[in-house]
Amino acid sequence: MRVMVLVKATEESEAGMAPTSEMLEAFAAMDRFTEELVEAGVFIAAAGLKPSSESKRVAFEGASRAVIDGPFAEARELVAGFSIWEVRDMDEAVAWAKRMPNCMPGRSEVEIRPFYEAADLADYVTPEELANPRGGDRGKLGVA
Repeated sequence: MRVMVLVKATEESEAGMAPTSEMLEAFAAMDRFTEELVEAGVFIAAAGLKPSSESKRVAFEGASRAVIDGPFAEARELVAGFSIWEVRDMDEAVAWAKRMPNCMPGRSEVEIRPFYEAADLADYVTPEELANPRGGDRGKLGVA
């Protein structure tokens, strides 16, 4: 099963402050942790995200689109980074997440969200679409 591990933003990460020596040590610990994920065959991808002050949102309502410039309120509702892992089940994902270094000063959180897989959509798509999720109507399945 594939999961996305969302590293929640904090007031500090949203401030975009220059890294302290403690933060650099935490980043080095995260690099070591990522190497463990790679060696275990769990790691697929990861990246940190710039603060929301450098972000934009696009709001949809019917055919209309509106662009909203950051920064955005409620840092705890924002994402500061992500990882994608391939794990056996949610228990394994939680076990790995509990080993993650805390790269934020103070309290921080991660959220683990499973991806939809083709089998999750079996009641909604044809067997042909399940057999070839990347062919034809790519937008219909949205799964790998």
